[in-house]
Amino acid sequence: MELHFKGMLIAISTFLIIGIFHPVVIWVEYHFGTRPWWIFLVAGIASIGAAFFIADVMLSAILGVLGATCLWTIGEIFEQRKRVKKGWFPMNPKRAKEYED
Repeated sequence: MELHFKGMLIAISTFLIIGIFHPVVIWVEYHFGTRPWWIFLVAGIASIGAAFFIADVMLSAILGVLGATCLWTIGEIFEQRKRVKKGWFPMNPKRAKEYED
């Protein structure tokens, strides 16, 4: 019997990428607010675009997951701002005026 590990490696990579991006969302919103959303847009489009041109299934899949996660991060940064306004996460005192609507 032959074992194939690519599927599990893709699953583990997906788990790690998504897991890493959760604290990234919190950190980015705390330090920079919602301003760097466009960086995630560019990174997401670039990663997904690169995935189309890579023949290796494993690397292509990981780039696709990375790109999708970058795009997901855009919405989460704006959601994180709402969570901070509700008091669920700490507000950066240096940027307190940004939260006043």
